[in-house]
Amino acid sequence: MIGRLKGTLADKQPPWLLVDVNGVGYEVEAPMSTIFDMPQVGEPVTLYTHLAVREDAQQLFGFASEAERTLFRTLIKISGVGGKLALAILSGMPTDEFVRVVEEGDAVRLTKLPGVGKKTAERLIIELRGKTDSVIAPAGKAAAARPATPAADARDALVALGYKANDAKKMVDAVDEAGLDSETLIRKALRSSVR
Repeated sequence: MIGRLKGTLADKQPPWLLVDVNGVGYEVEAPMSTIFDMPQVGEPVTLYTHLAVREDAQQLFGFASEAERTLFRTLIKISGVGGKLALAILSGMPTDEFVRVVEEGDAVRLTKLPGVGKKTAERLIIELRGKTDSVIAPAGKAAAARPATPAADARDALVALGYKANDAKKMVDAVDEAGLDSETLIRKALRSSVR
């Protein structure tokens, strides 16, 4: 199994990347989220990979983060979700947002992803809801690297209280002012939603 590639980015033709590792060129299929994170051609690159071996083909999939690869591997275990659909899902929504949408049971939001119909969205929610800890952990490491803002903290707190992500964003945006800490934003947002 090929678990990681470290080399030079030789070519970038979405959805394909060509990675030169000591003179051997690996063709890697990647989601758009990974392709956007790639450096210029000729620069060093590291990809977390998943090798899929079938009777008629061997496919190497590459990801910029372990969280993306973990979600990909989780998705392809679900009946009716193959590598292509899993890549489309990863291309259409960040890992942490996908996890949040699944946990909220928002099938309508999932159907906006390419290739995901109503039945597939419902299957994703049924299969993954309550089982996304393995995806959240690596995604949490990546999120920790980004500096949090009071508004982002307030939105996350409202989501934790049971509000949908879009509603939480609207509530916080409506009361957000420069200099307010997250605790004050949460209080103001909750007060304004009661009115």
